[in-house]
Amino acid sequence: MNAWFRVTLLAWVLASCAPRPRLTSSDSEQAEGSHAGASVAGAQLVELDLSSGAPESTEQASLFPLPASRTYVGLVRSLERLAQNRDAKGVFVRLGESGIDWAQSEGLARMFSRLRQQGKSVVCHAHGLTNSSMWLAAKACDRIWLSPAGSVDTVGIAAQVVYLKELLDKLKISADFVSAGKYKTFAESLTRSGPSQPARESLDAVLSSMREVWLGEMSTARKGPSITSSVEHGPWTAEEARERGLVDAIGIESEAREEAKHRARAARSVAMFGPEADSGRGVDMVEVLRFISGADVRSAGRPHIAVVPAQGAIVMQGGGLFESGGISARAMSKTLKRLKRESAVRAVVLRVDSPGGSALASDLIWHDVLQLRKAKPVIVSVGGMAASGGYYIASAANRIFAQRTSIVGSIGVVGGKLSFGPALEQLGVRTETFPASPEPGAAQRAAYLSALTPWDDAMRKRVSDQVNAVYDLFVRRVAEGRKKPVSLILQSAEGRIWTGAQGAERGLVDEIGGLGPALEAARNLAGLGSDAPVVIEGPAEGLLELLLLGDDASGAEVSARWKAARAQSNPLFSVIPSELRTFFQSLEPLLHGEHAVTALPFALSVK
Repeated sequence: MNAWFRVTLLAWVLASCAPRPRLTSSDSEQAEGSHAGASVAGAQLVELDLSSGAPESTEQASLFPLPASRTYVGLVRSLERLAQNRDAKGVFVRLGESGIDWAQSEGLARMFSRLRQQGKSVVCHAHGLTNSSMWLAAKACDRIWLSPAGSVDTVGIAAQVVYLKELLDKLKISADFVSAGKYKTFAESLTRSGPSQPARESLDAVLSSMREVWLGEMSTARKGPSITSSVEHGPWTAEEARERGLVDAIGIESEAREEAKHRARAARSVAMFGPEADSGRGVDMVEVLRFISGADVRSAGRPHIAVVPAQGAIVMQGGGLFESGGISARAMSKTLKRLKRESAVRAVVLRVDSPGGSALASDLIWHDVLQLRKAKPVIVSVGGMAASGGYYIASAANRIFAQRTSIVGSIGVVGGKLSFGPALEQLGVRTETFPASPEPGAAQRAAYLSALTPWDDAMRKRVSDQVNAVYDLFVRRVAEGRKKPVSLILQSAEGRIWTGAQGAERGLVDEIGGLGPALEAARNLAGLGSDAPVVIEGPAEGLLELLLLGDDASGAEVSARWKAARAQSNPLFSVIPSELRTFFQSLEPLLHGEHAVTALPFALSVK
C-alpha cells in the first residue's frame, strides 16, 4: 500500500469507526495477562463469557478483524494462563445459548477439567444447553445453573441428507456428476432418491463413533442412573433437567455469579474473556496505524508461535456467488510464504476447520504448507473437520491433532454440473451449439462446462478420467505428506469420512487433542517455553483478498471496493442456513470452470 492510503484510511477510521479492540494476540496477550495476573487482595473469581461463542478466526463482517483475545485461540491462551494463576480460586462461566461447537466443547472440557483438578471451583450459567454445550458444561463445571425459562435440548445425534433427484426429474434438470471413491457420495443427493449402501455405511459408522464418545464422557461427568438416557431423550424443561441431574440449580445469572463468588471465597471478580474483558480499552491507534502501514506488530522480533486459521470452503480467491470468506489459496499462500521468511516465527499451528472445495486450490496450499514445513515445524489442529480438501492441506504438516469427534479423511474427488437445457425446452427455449470444428463430438467438447448441455457418454468418460487423475494425485499427496505408503492411504480413502478417533487408529491423525496440546507440541518442536507469544496470522492478507486487490492498491481503490462489497451483499447467501453456507461455498468452484472438487459429500454440523 502507498503512504497516501495509510494516512487517508487512518483519518477515515478516526472519523467514522466506533472504538475497536486490539488486533493481534501478541500484544493482546499482554492485556489478557493483566486480567489473569493482576495483584488483588485475596482470592479472585475469574469470569469467562462464552455466550457469543469463540470464533476460530479474526475475520468478521467489518473493516477490521475481531480482536485476537476474543477468538478461540485467545480463549485457549486465557485458560492456559488461568491454570498458572494462583490467585484465581474460582471461575464463573456464562454460557448463554452458546455457539460453542462440538470439537471446541471437547477441547475446552479437558482444559476446564484440569482447572477443577487444581482445586479451582467452576460455576456455569446457561440460558439453554444443546448436545455439545451440555458436554462442555458437564465436564467443565462443578455446578450448572439454568435460567428458569431455559431448556436442555439434549436430543441425541442424527444426520439428515436431502435427496433432490425426483424434484430435478420433474423440473427436467439433468445432474451430470462423476466421482472417484465409492464413498464419495455427494452426487447421490442429486442422482438418487435415497442413500446407497456405502453412503449409509460411512455415515452410520461416524455417527456411532461420535455417540460412543459423547455418551462415555457424559456418564463419567454427571453421576446418576439415567444420565445417558436423559442426554438422548430431551428436550427438557428447566425443572425436568434438574430432576434428571443434568443441571444443579435453576436461577438467573446474577444468582449463579454470587454462588460462584462465595464458593471461591473471592472478594472481587476479574473478567478474562468476552466483551467485558475488552471494555474500557478503547482504540489503540498505534496498533491501528501499524496494521494499516503493514508494520510488524506481532512480537517485535520476539520468537513466537503463529496460528493460521484455515476455516471454511477452499477456493482460489475470495468473492463469488456465495460471498467471500473461506480459505483463499491466494491469501493463504501469501501468509504461509511470509511466515516461512520471518525468523521470529519458530513454529506454525494451522487450525483447520474445512469441508474442502477446489481441488486446484487445495493442491496449491498443500505445496505451500510442505515448503513451510521444510523451514520450521508445522502442526495441524483440526477443529470440527478437516475433510476432503481440508484433509488434503492438513496432510502436509509435521503432525496432525484432532478431537475424537472431529471429522477427517474423505479422500476422494467429485466433478460435475447441473444442466438446465431440458428444463428450458419445457418452456419453449431451445439451445443449439455451433462448434467451429466439423469433427464428430466437437460440440460436446466445446460445451462440456455449459449449464445448457448435458454430457454424452464420451464426455462423461473424459471427465471421469480427469476426476480419477485428481484422486490419484490426492492420494499421492497424502502419502507424501504423511510419509506413509500409498497402499496404506488407499485403505482409508475412497472418499470415506472418519471421526478423529477412527482416524487416529488408521494413521490419518497423529494425536487426539485440541488446540492446547497442538500449541504445546509446537512450542516443544520449536524449543520455546510456555510463555512464548502466540499470534493469530492472516488478517492483513485476508482484508486485501476480501476486496480482490493487490498489495499495492491505492486508498481510492480500497475505499471504492469496500463500499461496493458492502452494498452488494448477496441476498441469496443470507437466506441459506448458516450450517449450509460452507457446503455451498465448497462446491462453487464447479460454477467457475473447475472440473473437480475435493469436498465433503454433504453438509455436516453436529451441535
